Amino acid sequence: MDFISLTKPIEKIEEEQDVIILGGGPAGLTAGIYAGRNLWRTLIIEKAIVGGNAALTEKIDNYPGFPEGITGEELVKRMEAQAKKFGSKILEADVLSLKIDGNWKIVETSNGVFRAPTLIIATGTRPKKLGVPGEKEFIGKGVSYCAVCDGAFFTGKKVAVIGGGDSAVEEAIYLTKFAEEVTIIHRRDTLRAEKINQQRAFSNPKIKFLWSHIVKAIEGEKKVEKLILEDLKTGETKIFPVDGVFIYIGLIPNTELFKGILNLDSNGFIITDEKMHTSIPGIYAAGDVRGKILRQVVTAVSDGAIAGMEASKFLEELNYKEV
Repeated sequence: MDFISLTKPIEKIEEEQDVIILGGGPAGLTAGIYAGRNLWRTLIIEKAIVGGNAALTEKIDNYPGFPEGITGEELVKRMEAQAKKFGSKILEADVLSLKIDGNWKIVETSNGVFRAPTLIIATGTRPKKLGVPGEKEFIGKGVSYCAVCDGAFFTGKKVAVIGGGDSAVEEAIYLTKFAEEVTIIHRRDTLRAEKINQQRAFSNPKIKFLWSHIVKAIEGEKKVEKLILEDLKTGETKIFPVDGVFIYIGLIPNTELFKGILNLDSNGFIITDEKMHTSIPGIYAAGDVRGKILRQVVTAVSDGAIAGMEASKFLEELNYKEV
């Protein structure tokens, strides 16, 4: 979810809610389930895909209760249905601005202006860019940040995956369904992914590894044709022919809207306590957008449950009809 912060004043409030949730991923949907079960008027605002990044995950096999695994799409569909079952409404809209007026949190969107005494921020993250020449120019022409979205375009081709964490390794494994050869290029000489993911990658005959290398540039004519790499141990520069490159080097939190409003850490993630409280009473953060040590679907839904319950307690204590 990306945001544009506007300075113009908000004049018209179209609808009042009890709980507004920004972001419809696992954290936001779970917060909606818990707020809805407490019979609060709950609005979930999502600009893109309900389910967020999880919806684009081909298979999730570390979520409790699904020993055979489940597709991200199916899992978030179930979460969405459950949130709606308990009364949460889902609005497709861009969030344009946030204003605090006493106990009211006022959210201006491309589809109306809403206010509520409580706000749960579950806006997630977006992929970090390499920032090298050619990356921006070749997005959609061989540069991708989503194997599930674009993998089929590289059937029979040779592709590179940049990164060494779980996302990089999991997506590399997925890409072997289509690509003739997948090379994981990592700046270190060991992977950071879970051991089970490492084992799967090492045992896959289609996956190769290029250690201690970084991408200096992405080149081609009308589409990606090669990477310019630097060997970090020797300083040597080399050309690596490739038809596509999938980039998984980290995440950037979608918190631009909240700068100057909430306390953020040095990487831009929202600082919360264990109860998901932010620096402003009545505002909570849940899921990948907050500072935490593990970003997984299971931790996102845990955060969402806590945030939903804490928002409910806040409303009960506030007697918000008098705000």
